[in-house]
Amino acid sequence: MSDLITSLQNPKIKNLKKLDKHAERRAQNLFVIEGLRETVLAARAGYQITALYVCPELLKEQSAYNLNEIEENVERYEITQAVYNSVAYRETTEGILATAIPHPLTLNSLQLKPQPLILVIEGVEKPGNLGAMLRTCDAAAVDAVIICDPKTDVYNPNVVRSSIGTVFTNQIAVCETNEAISFFKNNSITTYAAELGATLYHHQQSFTGATALVVGTEATGLSHEWMNAADKKIKIPMLGQIDSLNVSVSAAILLFEARRQRML
Repeated sequence: MSDLITSLQNPKIKNLKKLDKHAERRAQNLFVIEGLRETVLAARAGYQITALYVCPELLKEQSAYNLNEIEENVERYEITQAVYNSVAYRETTEGILATAIPHPLTLNSLQLKPQPLILVIEGVEKPGNLGAMLRTCDAAAVDAVIICDPKTDVYNPNVVRSSIGTVFTNQIAVCETNEAISFFKNNSITTYAAELGATLYHHQQSFTGATALVVGTEATGLSHEWMNAADKKIKIPMLGQIDSLNVSVSAAILLFEARRQRML
């Protein structure tokens, strides 16, 4: 471990704060990871950790997640609690911050099993919603997550935090809607678009074959492009006075119905 960093004006600490911005992440080809579990999950997923910032007063290693899993040649810095608190967003992240190089999240990089289960998210804007859906995708063991025309960056610190590191455990591709549609047609994957005006209920469909479940934003739903291209349109029964759910809740219902069918 190098010398202790005590100043908020230290160039490395100032740069960590800069990486909150998408333009800086893109320019530097770096992003920030906060938390022990999140950092270890990134390392396990093959992300190159470029630097590690540790606050000894807050460090709480766990048997399941240990800093020994981080390569020894990674630059390591000790920081004070005051410095850590100025950069971190949460108090329960075990005193760990890291920087890492993002992966190229392309359709060509996906490795799919036969009869894959895929979640497609179009136009996602809120980092918390994206993070919540990634947690669900990890829990449901989906084969891939495809994010079309996103309005938030996958490596946004709020996505990394709200996903509790599952941004690293899922296979993710980011692309335009027309690219995803072509990908599914070329790979004979049936697409099911979640839509309020659909006449088919989700639990009446079979999701045991090659399946892509497609969800859009709560404000505008899916684009006309998706509505015209989807093989089937489905909806979740709404029995109360409101007509829609939070998109992350809808995605969870659809994915676990698909998982239930595949476990029979």
